[in-house]
This record gives sequence, C-alpha cells and structure tokens, in this order.
Amino acid sequence: MTSTTLKVIALLLMFLDHVGQFIPGAPLWLHWVGRISAPIFMFCMAWGFFYTHDRKKYLLRMYLFGVGMGVIDIICNNIYPDPVAMISNNIFVTLFLVGVIVWLIELRKKDNKKGLKYIGLFSIYQILTTILCILAGQLLPLTGMMSFIGAITGNLIFNEGSFIFVFLGVLIYFNRTEPKRLIVAYGLFCLGFFALEWSIDPQLSALLYSNYQWMMIAALPFMLMYNGEKGRGMKYLFYIFYPVHIVVLFFIGNIFF
Repeated sequence: MTSTTLKVIALLLMFLDHVGQFIPGAPLWLHWVGRISAPIFMFCMAWGFFYTHDRKKYLLRMYLFGVGMGVIDIICNNIYPDPVAMISNNIFVTLFLVGVIVWLIELRKKDNKKGLKYIGLFSIYQILTTILCILAGQLLPLTGMMSFIGAITGNLIFNEGSFIFVFLGVLIYFNRTEPKRLIVAYGLFCLGFFALEWSIDPQLSALLYSNYQWMMIAALPFMLMYNGEKGRGMKYLFYIFYPVHIVVLFFIGNIFF
C-alpha cells in the first residue's frame, strides 16, 4: 500500500470513530475500528517527516493547523452549555510534537552538546506551558481552555492523547524502517496499554465496551503493508477534511439529538 492509500483508510476509520463520538446512539463498533486510525496517521507522518525537504515548513504547517483547530474547538465547545460531546480532537498538535521531539533526538545524535541544550530548553518550556495551561483552565471561564492553550503553546500534556501518544509517534518513527522492530516495539506498546486497562477493570466486558484503546494493535498489519511509495498526491485532503467533518458532526449531534 502507498502512503496515500493508508491515509485514505485512516481517514475513513477516523470518520466512523467520530460518528460514534458525536452522534448519540451510534454503535460501539465504530469506536473499535476507530482505534486503528491514529497510529496509521502517525506512521504516515513519520515517513512524511523523514522524506520532506523542509522540516521547518512541515512543522510550521502542522503547528498552524493545530492552532486553527484549537480555535475551532473552543468556539464550538462554548456555543452549547451542555453539548452532546465536547470537541477534544486536535491530532495536529500531537503530530507536531512528535516531529519536534524526533528533530531534537536526531539533533542530539549529530551534535550532542547542542542537542542536549535544546532538549533542556524544551523541557523547561514544557514545565512552564503546563503551568500556564492549568492556570488558564482555572482563571478563564471557557470550556476547553486548557486544551486551547495547549494547542497554542504545543504542550506535551494538554494535547489529544497527551504525552503517551506523542511517545507512540516517536516510537513509530524510529522503528518504521525495520518491520521486525516495528512489530516488537508497537506490539509491546499495545500490550502495555492492554495491561493498564486490564488492571483498571479485568472484566472482559470492560475491555470490549469501555477500555478498548488496546484495539489499536489492529493498525499494525496496515503499517506492514506499506510499500515505501507515496502514491497519488491529495496533500491537503486530511488537513481540510479533519476540521470540516468534526464541526459538521458536532452540529448534527447537537441540533438533531
């Protein structure tokens, strides 16, 4: 499969997941298949970030779309006093942070002193922005304010999936070229998620009906089918479709249900 084919598959699965998120009474299986989407996007982003000729431009584009999505989120979440489902979706910020950390790690490999300096500054920045996000959430009376500030500042905690999914993206990037390593690394990550969810509630019903994030293991076969080719363009399909379909589903859920 080309990266374009993988993105289209992930796009469709993401759409089904969000139908389940915003439309009351939608079948649960929509969330099950939806667990496959984000890891595939991260896998495609890893290859895209590796091949891009201008990483600064790539990260800037991801950051700007993340800020734009953050603005959309906070506006929509404050239109209705009690929305059917809040918009907490902003994978742009998560992917942006994956790219930043990959860049820092690779910089350290090339220039240890400079890399450590930037990693230190990034760590301090993350501490300060985390405090800022928490204060904003406490002082400003708007729903979703912490996530909004997290989008603007590129915070590791207050983003979709938090630091755990940023770590997943970095893990995928550094294991993407070796199928065996990818199987082991990604498999262990999913197994860790399964163990965590099992420890929360070991009942089979809970693992199927509430704690089902471990089902993202099903994304692995799709990653392994990647043939190393880009495929047909459609560069901005995801960037445009992502916010548009979320807003449409959000209003459908709140107007008609």
